[in-house]
Amino acid sequence: MELLAPAGNLIKLKYALIYGADAVYAAAKKFGLRAKADNFTFEELAEGVAFAHNLHKKVYVTVNSYLHNDELDELPEFLKELEQIGVDAVIVSDPGVVAIVKEYTNLTIHLSTQANTVSWRTVKFWVDNGVKRIILARELTFKETKEICEKVPEAEIEIFVHGAMCIAYSGRCLLSAFLNNRSANSGECTQPCRWKYHLVEETRPEQYFAIEEDGNGTFIMNSKDLNLFQELPAIINSGIHSIKIEGRMKSAYYVANVVRTYRTALDYLAAGVEIPQKLGEELLKVSHRIYGPGFFHGFDSDTSQFYGSSAYTRDYQYLGRIIATEDDCAIIECYSKFSKGEEIELIFPNPTDDVRVQVTRMTDDDGEEIEFTKPNTNVHLYTGNKLTEYGLVRKYIAQE
Repeated sequence: MELLAPAGNLIKLKYALIYGADAVYAAAKKFGLRAKADNFTFEELAEGVAFAHNLHKKVYVTVNSYLHNDELDELPEFLKELEQIGVDAVIVSDPGVVAIVKEYTNLTIHLSTQANTVSWRTVKFWVDNGVKRIILARELTFKETKEICEKVPEAEIEIFVHGAMCIAYSGRCLLSAFLNNRSANSGECTQPCRWKYHLVEETRPEQYFAIEEDGNGTFIMNSKDLNLFQELPAIINSGIHSIKIEGRMKSAYYVANVVRTYRTALDYLAAGVEIPQKLGEELLKVSHRIYGPGFFHGFDSDTSQFYGSSAYTRDYQYLGRIIATEDDCAIIECYSKFSKGEEIELIFPNPTDDVRVQVTRMTDDDGEEIEFTKPNTNVHLYTGNKLTEYGLVRKYIAQE
Protein backbone atom coordinates (compact mmCIF):
# COMPACT_ATOMS: atom_id res chain seq x y z
CA MET A 1 0.00 0.00 0.00
CA GLU A 2 1.31 3.41 -0.98
CA LEU A 3 1.64 6.18 1.62
CA LEU A 4 1.04 9.50 -0.13
CA ALA A 5 2.02 12.80 1.49
CA PRO A 6 1.49 16.51 0.80
CA ALA A 7 4.34 18.66 -0.50
CA GLY A 8 3.61 22.38 -0.32
CA ASN A 9 7.17 23.28 -1.32
CA LEU A 10 10.52 21.66 -2.05
CA ILE A 11 11.60 21.42 1.60
CA LYS A 12 8.35 19.70 2.56
CA LEU A 13 8.70 17.35 -0.40
CA LYS A 14 12.11 16.21 0.79
CA TYR A 15 11.02 15.78 4.41
CA ALA A 16 7.89 13.86 3.42
CA LEU A 17 9.93 11.38 1.38
CA ILE A 18 12.76 11.05 3.88
CA TYR A 19 10.26 10.49 6.72
CA GLY A 20 8.65 7.57 4.91
CA ALA A 21 6.22 8.61 2.18
CA ASP A 22 6.22 6.48 -0.97
CA ALA A 23 5.01 9.41 -3.04
CA VAL A 24 4.08 13.06 -2.70
CA TYR A 25 1.54 15.30 -4.39
CA ALA A 26 2.43 18.88 -5.23
CA ALA A 27 1.34 21.78 -7.40
CA ALA A 28 3.03 24.03 -9.89
CA LYS A 29 2.28 27.75 -9.89
CA LYS A 30 -0.93 27.29 -11.92
CA PHE A 31 -3.98 25.05 -12.14
CA GLY A 32 -3.86 23.62 -8.58
CA LEU A 33 -6.36 23.99 -5.75
CA ARG A 34 -3.95 25.36 -3.17
CA ALA A 35 -3.11 28.71 -4.72
CA LYS A 36 -1.89 30.14 -1.39
CA ALA A 37 0.67 27.39 -0.81
CA ASP A 38 4.26 28.10 -1.86
CA ASN A 39 3.94 25.61 -4.72
CA PHE A 40 6.65 24.83 -7.27
CA THR A 41 8.35 26.48 -10.18
CA PHE A 42 9.19 24.12 -13.02
CA GLU A 43 12.83 24.20 -11.88
CA GLU A 44 11.83 23.21 -8.34
CA LEU A 45 9.57 20.47 -9.66
CA ALA A 46 12.43 19.09 -11.72
CA GLU A 47 14.64 19.03 -8.62
CA GLY A 48 11.88 17.42 -6.56
CA VAL A 49 11.21 14.74 -9.16
CA ALA A 50 14.92 13.94 -9.40
CA PHE A 51 15.14 13.75 -5.59
CA ALA A 52 12.14 11.41 -5.43
CA HIS A 53 13.22 9.18 -8.28
CA ASN A 54 16.67 8.81 -6.73
CA LEU A 55 14.84 7.29 -3.74
CA HIS A 56 12.65 5.18 -6.09
CA LYS A 57 9.63 7.25 -5.06
CA LYS A 58 7.06 9.27 -7.00
CA VAL A 59 5.75 12.80 -7.51
CA TYR A 60 2.19 13.55 -8.59
CA VAL A 61 1.19 17.08 -9.66
CA THR A 62 -2.25 18.54 -9.04
CA VAL A 63 -3.94 20.06 -12.08
CA ASN A 64 -7.29 19.86 -10.36
CA SER A 65 -8.86 23.31 -10.65
CA TYR A 66 -11.93 23.73 -12.84
CA LEU A 67 -10.85 25.74 -15.87
CA HIS A 68 -12.67 28.54 -17.62
CA ASN A 69 -12.40 29.19 -21.34
CA ASP A 70 -9.62 31.75 -21.07
CA GLU A 71 -7.40 29.29 -19.16
CA LEU A 72 -7.54 26.44 -21.66
CA ASP A 73 -5.08 27.69 -24.28
CA GLU A 74 -2.01 27.61 -22.03
CA LEU A 75 -2.77 24.17 -20.55
CA PRO A 76 -1.24 21.95 -23.28
CA GLU A 77 2.23 23.53 -23.02
CA PHE A 78 2.00 23.42 -19.23
CA LEU A 79 1.25 19.69 -19.36
CA LYS A 80 4.02 19.03 -21.85
CA GLU A 81 6.46 20.69 -19.47
CA LEU A 82 5.31 18.41 -16.64
CA GLU A 83 5.78 15.41 -18.91
CA GLN A 84 9.27 16.52 -19.82
CA ILE A 85 10.17 16.95 -16.16
CA GLY A 86 9.11 13.36 -15.58
CA VAL A 87 6.27 13.68 -13.07
CA ASP A 88 4.67 10.33 -12.37
CA ALA A 89 1.04 11.42 -12.74
CA VAL A 90 -1.24 14.43 -12.85
CA ILE A 91 -4.25 14.72 -10.53
CA VAL A 92 -7.22 16.07 -12.49
CA SER A 93 -10.84 16.99 -11.69
CA ASP A 94 -12.26 18.54 -14.85
CA PRO A 95 -13.35 16.14 -17.65
CA GLY A 96 -12.17 18.73 -20.17
CA VAL A 97 -8.71 18.67 -18.61
CA VAL A 98 -8.71 14.87 -18.72
CA ALA A 99 -9.35 15.11 -22.46
CA ILE A 100 -6.54 17.63 -22.96
CA VAL A 101 -4.06 15.51 -20.98
CA LYS A 102 -4.88 12.52 -23.21
CA GLU A 103 -4.72 14.57 -26.41
CA TYR A 104 -1.37 16.27 -25.83
CA THR A 105 0.62 13.96 -23.53
CA ASN A 106 1.15 10.43 -22.31
CA LEU A 107 0.92 11.47 -18.67
CA THR A 108 -0.70 9.07 -16.21
CA ILE A 109 -4.01 10.47 -14.94
CA HIS A 110 -5.32 10.31 -11.38
CA LEU A 111 -8.85 11.60 -10.76
CA SER A 112 -9.07 14.13 -7.93
CA THR A 113 -11.43 13.80 -4.98
CA GLN A 114 -12.93 17.06 -6.34
CA ALA A 115 -14.62 14.95 -9.03
CA ASN A 116 -16.99 13.55 -6.38
CA THR A 117 -16.63 9.86 -7.22
CA VAL A 118 -18.97 7.89 -4.96
CA SER A 119 -19.94 4.73 -6.87
CA TRP A 120 -18.29 1.81 -8.62
CA ARG A 121 -20.09 2.64 -11.87
CA THR A 122 -18.46 6.07 -11.90
CA VAL A 123 -15.07 4.51 -11.16
CA LYS A 124 -15.60 2.13 -14.08
CA PHE A 125 -16.53 5.04 -16.36
CA TRP A 126 -13.31 6.90 -15.58
CA VAL A 127 -11.13 3.79 -15.94
CA ASP A 128 -12.73 3.10 -19.33
CA ASN A 129 -11.80 6.68 -20.30
CA GLY A 130 -8.12 6.39 -19.53
CA VAL A 131 -7.87 7.27 -15.84
CA LYS A 132 -5.55 4.98 -13.88
CA ARG A 133 -6.35 5.97 -10.31
CA ILE A 134 -9.49 7.30 -8.63
CA ILE A 135 -9.22 9.40 -5.45
CA LEU A 136 -12.59 8.72 -3.91
CA ALA A 137 -14.84 11.34 -2.37
CA ARG A 138 -14.30 11.62 1.37
CA GLU A 139 -18.03 11.18 1.96
CA LEU A 140 -17.89 7.42 1.38
CA THR A 141 -18.13 4.79 4.08
CA PHE A 142 -15.54 2.04 4.32
CA LYS A 143 -18.16 -0.51 3.26
CA GLU A 144 -18.81 1.47 0.07
CA THR A 145 -15.10 1.82 -0.61
CA LYS A 146 -14.51 -1.93 -0.26
CA GLU A 147 -17.36 -2.64 -2.68
CA ILE A 148 -15.77 -0.31 -5.24
CA CYS A 149 -12.43 -2.11 -4.87
CA GLU A 150 -14.15 -5.46 -5.39
CA LYS A 151 -16.26 -4.44 -8.40
CA VAL A 152 -13.53 -2.51 -10.26
CA PRO A 153 -10.28 -4.31 -9.36
CA GLU A 154 -8.50 -2.85 -12.40
CA ALA A 155 -8.71 0.65 -10.86
CA GLU A 156 -6.18 2.01 -8.39
CA ILE A 157 -8.19 3.37 -5.47
CA GLU A 158 -6.89 6.15 -3.22
CA ILE A 159 -8.51 7.51 -0.06
CA PHE A 160 -7.72 10.25 2.44
CA VAL A 161 -6.86 8.99 5.92
CA HIS A 162 -5.67 12.11 7.73
CA GLY A 163 -6.05 15.87 7.75
CA ALA A 164 -8.57 18.67 7.38
CA MET A 165 -12.05 17.96 6.10
CA CYS A 166 -14.33 20.29 4.16
CA ILE A 167 -17.93 21.09 4.96
CA ALA A 168 -18.80 21.06 1.26
CA TYR A 169 -19.21 17.86 -0.72
CA SER A 170 -15.69 16.88 -1.86
CA GLY A 171 -14.55 20.44 -1.31
CA ARG A 172 -16.74 22.00 -3.99
CA CYS A 173 -17.86 25.08 -2.06
CA LEU A 174 -19.12 28.51 -3.14
CA LEU A 175 -18.91 30.35 0.19
CA SER A 176 -15.48 31.82 -0.46
CA ALA A 177 -16.49 33.02 -3.92
CA PHE A 178 -19.67 34.67 -2.60
CA LEU A 179 -18.13 36.31 0.46
CA ASN A 180 -14.61 37.13 -0.72
CA ASN A 181 -14.70 36.87 -4.50
CA ARG A 182 -12.10 34.11 -4.25
CA SER A 183 -13.18 30.80 -5.73
CA ALA A 184 -12.44 27.59 -3.83
CA ASN A 185 -12.75 25.72 -7.11
CA SER A 186 -9.87 27.77 -8.50
CA GLY A 187 -7.66 27.17 -5.49
CA GLU A 188 -8.30 30.36 -3.53
CA CYS A 189 -10.53 29.24 -0.65
CA THR A 190 -10.48 31.58 2.36
CA GLN A 191 -12.20 28.98 4.60
CA PRO A 192 -15.25 31.08 5.57
CA CYS A 193 -16.80 27.87 6.92
CA ARG A 194 -14.49 28.29 9.92
CA TRP A 195 -15.60 31.83 10.78
CA LYS A 196 -17.99 32.71 13.61
CA TYR A 197 -21.63 33.25 12.61
CA HIS A 198 -24.64 34.79 14.36
CA LEU A 199 -28.31 35.09 13.44
CA VAL A 200 -29.62 38.63 12.71
CA GLU A 201 -33.30 39.56 12.45
CA GLU A 202 -33.81 42.18 9.70
CA THR A 203 -35.57 44.78 11.91
CA ARG A 204 -32.89 44.46 14.62
CA PRO A 205 -29.65 44.87 12.62
CA GLU A 206 -27.55 45.60 15.70
CA GLN A 207 -28.63 42.52 17.64
CA TYR A 208 -26.70 39.33 17.04
CA PHE A 209 -28.18 36.07 18.25
CA ALA A 210 -26.06 32.95 18.62
CA ILE A 211 -27.55 30.10 16.65
CA GLU A 212 -26.59 27.89 19.57
CA GLU A 213 -26.19 28.89 23.20
CA ASP A 214 -22.65 30.16 22.95
CA GLY A 215 -21.61 33.73 23.66
CA ASN A 216 -18.84 33.48 21.11
CA GLY A 217 -21.18 32.60 18.27
CA THR A 218 -21.41 29.28 16.51
CA PHE A 219 -19.26 27.21 14.22
CA ILE A 220 -22.06 25.19 12.62
CA MET A 221 -20.14 24.62 9.39
CA ASN A 222 -16.92 23.41 10.95
CA SER A 223 -15.58 19.92 10.40
CA LYS A 224 -13.35 17.80 12.56
CA ASP A 225 -9.95 16.73 11.26
CA LEU A 226 -9.91 13.26 9.75
CA ASN A 227 -7.87 10.60 11.56
CA LEU A 228 -8.13 6.98 10.42
CA PHE A 229 -4.95 5.78 12.15
CA GLN A 230 -6.89 3.27 14.23
CA GLU A 231 -8.54 1.90 11.08
CA LEU A 232 -5.29 0.98 9.32
CA PRO A 233 -5.60 -2.79 10.01
CA ALA A 234 -8.90 -2.85 8.13
CA ILE A 235 -7.75 -0.50 5.38
CA ILE A 236 -4.57 -2.40 4.59
CA ASN A 237 -6.55 -5.55 3.65
CA SER A 238 -9.29 -3.80 1.69
CA GLY A 239 -7.87 -3.51 -1.82
CA ILE A 240 -7.14 0.21 -1.47
CA HIS A 241 -3.96 1.08 -3.33
CA SER A 242 -2.96 4.38 -1.71
CA ILE A 243 -3.69 6.25 1.52
CA LYS A 244 -3.34 10.01 1.49
CA ILE A 245 -2.49 12.65 4.07
CA GLU A 246 -3.90 16.16 3.63
CA GLY A 247 -1.82 19.22 4.44
CA ARG A 248 0.07 21.12 1.73
CA MET A 249 -0.43 24.32 3.74
CA LYS A 250 0.92 22.73 6.94
CA SER A 251 4.50 22.91 8.25
CA ALA A 252 7.35 20.56 7.39
CA TYR A 253 7.12 19.32 10.98
CA TYR A 254 3.44 18.43 10.58
CA VAL A 255 4.07 16.60 7.33
CA ALA A 256 7.15 14.75 8.60
CA ASN A 257 5.69 13.61 11.91
CA VAL A 258 2.33 12.51 10.51
CA VAL A 259 4.07 10.67 7.66
CA ARG A 260 6.52 8.82 9.89
CA THR A 261 3.71 7.84 12.27
CA TYR A 262 1.67 6.26 9.48
CA ARG A 263 4.82 4.78 7.90
CA THR A 264 5.82 3.12 11.15
CA ALA A 265 2.32 1.75 11.64
CA LEU A 266 2.23 0.32 8.11
CA ASP A 267 5.60 -1.31 8.69
CA TYR A 268 4.32 -2.92 11.89
CA LEU A 269 1.27 -4.28 10.07
CA ALA A 270 3.38 -5.58 7.19
CA ALA A 271 5.49 -7.47 9.72
CA GLY A 272 2.40 -8.91 11.40
CA VAL A 273 2.96 -6.87 14.56
CA GLU A 274 0.23 -5.03 16.44
CA ILE A 275 0.55 -1.23 16.32
CA PRO A 276 1.63 0.14 19.73
CA GLN A 277 -0.93 2.53 21.19
CA LYS A 278 1.82 5.02 22.01
CA LEU A 279 2.63 5.45 18.32
CA GLY A 280 -0.74 7.01 17.59
CA GLU A 281 -0.13 9.59 20.31
CA GLU A 282 2.38 11.25 17.98
CA LEU A 283 -0.59 12.49 15.95
CA LEU A 284 -1.61 14.55 18.99
CA LYS A 285 1.77 16.31 18.89
CA VAL A 286 1.04 18.19 15.68
CA SER A 287 -1.34 21.13 15.42
CA HIS A 288 -4.83 19.73 14.75
CA ARG A 289 -8.52 20.28 15.28
CA ILE A 290 -10.59 17.70 17.12
CA TYR A 291 -10.07 14.36 15.39
CA GLY A 292 -12.80 12.15 14.04
CA PRO A 293 -13.30 9.24 11.62
CA GLY A 294 -15.22 11.26 9.05
CA PHE A 295 -17.77 9.05 7.32
CA PHE A 296 -15.70 5.88 7.58
CA HIS A 297 -18.31 4.10 9.73
CA GLY A 298 -21.40 5.79 8.31
CA PHE A 299 -23.50 8.91 8.58
CA ASP A 300 -25.05 8.60 12.03
CA SER A 301 -24.79 11.26 14.74
CA ASP A 302 -21.71 9.71 16.28
CA THR A 303 -19.68 10.78 13.25
CA SER A 304 -21.17 14.25 12.90
CA GLN A 305 -18.91 16.84 11.36
CA PHE A 306 -20.23 19.66 13.55
CA TYR A 307 -18.63 20.83 16.76
CA GLY A 308 -18.23 23.96 18.82
CA SER A 309 -14.93 25.48 17.79
CA SER A 310 -12.61 25.93 14.84
CA ALA A 311 -9.58 26.24 17.12
CA TYR A 312 -6.49 24.09 16.79
CA THR A 313 -5.08 21.97 19.61
CA ARG A 314 -1.34 22.54 19.86
CA ASP A 315 0.57 20.91 22.71
CA TYR A 316 3.93 21.05 20.93
CA GLN A 317 5.64 23.95 19.19
CA TYR A 318 7.72 23.50 16.05
CA LEU A 319 11.02 25.23 16.73
CA GLY A 320 13.10 24.60 13.62
CA ARG A 321 14.92 22.09 11.47
CA ILE A 322 18.45 20.76 11.64
CA ILE A 323 20.24 21.88 8.48
CA ALA A 324 23.67 20.41 9.34
CA THR A 325 25.46 18.43 12.04
CA GLU A 326 29.04 18.62 13.30
CA ASP A 327 29.90 15.88 15.80
CA ASP A 328 27.57 16.63 18.76
CA CYS A 329 26.50 20.03 17.39
CA ALA A 330 23.23 20.56 15.54
CA ILE A 331 22.96 23.65 13.36
CA ILE A 332 19.30 24.61 13.54
CA GLU A 333 17.35 26.97 11.30
CA CYS A 334 15.09 28.47 13.97
CA TYR A 335 11.44 29.37 13.47
CA SER A 336 10.45 29.89 17.13
CA LYS A 337 12.18 30.86 20.35
CA PHE A 338 13.72 28.47 22.88
CA SER A 339 16.11 29.23 25.71
CA LYS A 340 18.84 27.78 27.85
CA GLY A 341 17.45 25.53 30.56
CA GLU A 342 14.50 24.36 28.48
CA GLU A 343 13.99 20.75 27.46
CA ILE A 344 13.49 20.31 23.73
CA GLU A 345 13.04 17.28 21.51
CA LEU A 346 14.89 16.40 18.33
CA ILE A 347 12.93 14.04 16.09
CA PHE A 348 14.20 12.06 13.10
CA PRO A 349 12.85 9.82 10.31
CA ASN A 350 13.32 6.78 12.55
CA PRO A 351 11.48 7.42 15.84
CA THR A 352 14.09 5.36 17.73
CA ASP A 353 16.61 8.13 16.97
CA ASP A 354 14.55 10.80 18.78
CA VAL A 355 16.28 12.48 21.70
CA ARG A 356 15.33 14.90 24.45
CA VAL A 357 17.91 17.55 25.16
CA GLN A 358 18.33 19.96 28.02
CA VAL A 359 19.60 23.15 26.41
CA THR A 360 22.90 24.01 28.09
CA ARG A 361 25.01 25.62 25.38
CA MET A 362 24.16 27.51 22.19
CA THR A 363 26.11 29.81 19.91
CA ASP A 364 25.27 31.94 16.92
CA ASP A 365 26.96 31.70 13.52
CA ASP A 366 29.83 33.84 14.81
CA GLY A 367 30.50 31.48 17.71
CA GLU A 368 29.11 33.87 20.33
CA GLU A 369 27.29 32.25 23.27
CA ILE A 370 23.54 33.02 23.33
CA GLU A 371 20.86 32.58 25.99
CA PHE A 372 17.89 32.15 23.65
CA THR A 373 17.17 31.81 19.96
CA LYS A 374 15.50 34.24 17.59
CA PRO A 375 13.24 33.25 14.69
CA ASN A 376 14.80 33.24 11.23
CA THR A 377 18.33 32.81 12.53
CA ASN A 378 20.68 29.85 12.76
CA VAL A 379 21.82 28.47 16.11
CA HIS A 380 24.53 25.96 16.95
CA LEU A 381 23.13 23.65 19.63
CA TYR A 382 25.57 21.38 21.49
CA THR A 383 23.68 18.24 22.44
CA GLY A 384 26.25 15.71 23.58
CA ASN A 385 24.74 13.28 21.05
CA LYS A 386 25.86 12.28 17.56
CA LEU A 387 22.88 13.09 15.38
CA THR A 388 21.56 11.87 12.04
CA GLU A 389 20.32 14.07 9.19
CA TYR A 390 16.92 15.62 8.59
CA GLY A 391 16.12 16.28 12.23
CA LEU A 392 13.31 18.57 13.39
CA VAL A 393 13.05 20.39 16.71
CA ARG A 394 10.01 20.81 18.94
CA LYS A 395 9.10 21.53 22.55
CA TYR A 396 6.17 20.71 24.79
CA ILE A 397 4.09 23.86 25.49
CA ALA A 398 0.76 22.61 26.85
CA GLN A 399 1.64 23.79 30.37
CA GLU A 400 2.01 27.31 29.04
